[in-house]
Formats: sequence, C-alpha cells, structure tokens
Amino acid sequence: MKTKQSAERAELIERVCAYLQEIHPRTASLRELGERFHISPFHLQRSFKAGAGITPRQFADNLRLQRFKTQVRKGERITDAIHAVGYGSSSRLYERSDESLGMTPSTYKKGGAGMTIFFSAVSCPLGWLLVAATDRGVCKVSLGDQPGPLIDDLSAEFDNAERLRDDDGLGFWVERIVAYLEGWQPDINLPLDLRATAFQLKVWRELQAIPLGETRSYSEIAAAIGQPSASRAVANACARNPVALLIPCHRIIRADSSLGGYRWGIERKRALLAAEKRYSNAADGDSS
Repeated sequence: MKTKQSAERAELIERVCAYLQEIHPRTASLRELGERFHISPFHLQRSFKAGAGITPRQFADNLRLQRFKTQVRKGERITDAIHAVGYGSSSRLYERSDESLGMTPSTYKKGGAGMTIFFSAVSCPLGWLLVAATDRGVCKVSLGDQPGPLIDDLSAEFDNAERLRDDDGLGFWVERIVAYLEGWQPDINLPLDLRATAFQLKVWRELQAIPLGETRSYSEIAAAIGQPSASRAVANACARNPVALLIPCHRIIRADSSLGGYRWGIERKRALLAAEKRYSNAADGDSS
C-alpha cells in the first residue's frame, strides 16, 4: 500500500518526466524544474532520484540517447541524428552515454563539471556556516566571518558545477549542525559525498571515532590506522578535510597538548573543544 508521501513523489516524477519529454530536445535545469513544479531544487533532485533511481538530468540524457538510437535505426545519418536529438557534437554523445553516477575523482578535478551542488549559508555561534551538498550527501562545510568569502571559496572549488542556493532544501541538515554548535545536538552524523584517497578516508574515519569531549594527537591517529610513522601525512589529511565539524579534525592536537593549527581559525577550535568538553561533562553528570 502506497503512503501519501510515496504517492506524491510518484506523481511528481511522472509530471517531471512528461515535461522533459515535452520539451525535448531542449532540457531544463534543476532551477527551472523547481520553479515550474513549485518545489525546492534540492528536494526535487532527492525525491526524483529516490523514486526513479536516477536524477532528472540523467533521465533527460537517457531520453536523448534512446531517441538518438531510434533515429539511427531508422536510417538517419549519425551526424544528422546527433544534432536532431540535441547533442552539440559527437563528443557530447559519447560523454553522456558513458557518464557515471555521482561525483567521481575525475569530475571533481574538472571543478564538478556536469554536477549540481546546492548550498546554504547561515549565521551561527562561530560566525558564518556554509553547507554544500550533492544529491548524494554533504560535500563541503566551512566556517568564516562573512558569507561572501565562503561562497567564493565554494565557487572556486567547484567552478564548473551548477551551484544553486537552496536554504529551504538544506534546512534540516543545516539546523542539525547549528544545533550542535549551540550545544543542543551532540550527533551530527549526515550523509557525505567526498573525494579522497584511501589514506585520507582511513584518517577521516578515525577522526569520526573520537568520542565527544576527547582529543587525539597526530601520532595517536597514525598508530590507530596502523601507520605509526605517518604523523605528517595524518596532519595533511586533516588539513584537507572538506567538511568541518562532520569530520572533527578540531579534535586533533599536538603531542605536547597544544592546540596546533585549524583551517577555520584557532579561536574557533578552542571554542569547539571547550563546548564539547562541557557537553560531555554534563552528559556524564546526568548518567551518574
């Protein structure tokens, strides 16, 4: 038996698919689809993929590819069929027909070419917070004094991606992070969409295993992942952490117990550790 939510999602998918078929060979951006169907672009993307297994863009690409094949089977010359279904060139055909899901390392190196990244920037107890996500999960979390530089940094990192501001669509995830910063939410485990080496992933997973209110040194993390001589590499992995707070690199300190560096400012690191310590002590008091 279908729930009301699944029925509404199925109806949305049907309407979006019908519209994309109607306007073919032209396609539509998520922004245009969101405005047409009165839904946040981020929610539209997630709902469509959850119900159909692909994104609206991938549906349009599949539609274009199938119509290309139909044209060729009818005897149309390949070059004519390429332009008839909306491909600008033969290279666009081959690029689309072999496109993989998600943001691969090669796509990341190309500045997120072909991807849509949603973002939101809000004020928070540590200044300003930017959260960016693909349809798979959070890909960037950054902190700063003003929203402009954070948005500029996102644009520079993903310069070839379609970037859409969607404060409503990302609201739930942003609220969880802000609640953590305000001391109301100790757990901010959210889905992630990250590009990383195997070594970086090892380090980041170990950071996520550090309990609230505790810290580790670079050498302790290196030992924990079975590479005790890799302290410097651990430090580099921490410095390249793209999602502040979600991967808690602020819980890493030097062997002499000094705070060391922090990409988002040493005062923010000090404030984060102090707040987590207070929260942890309060929780221990409640359980005793």
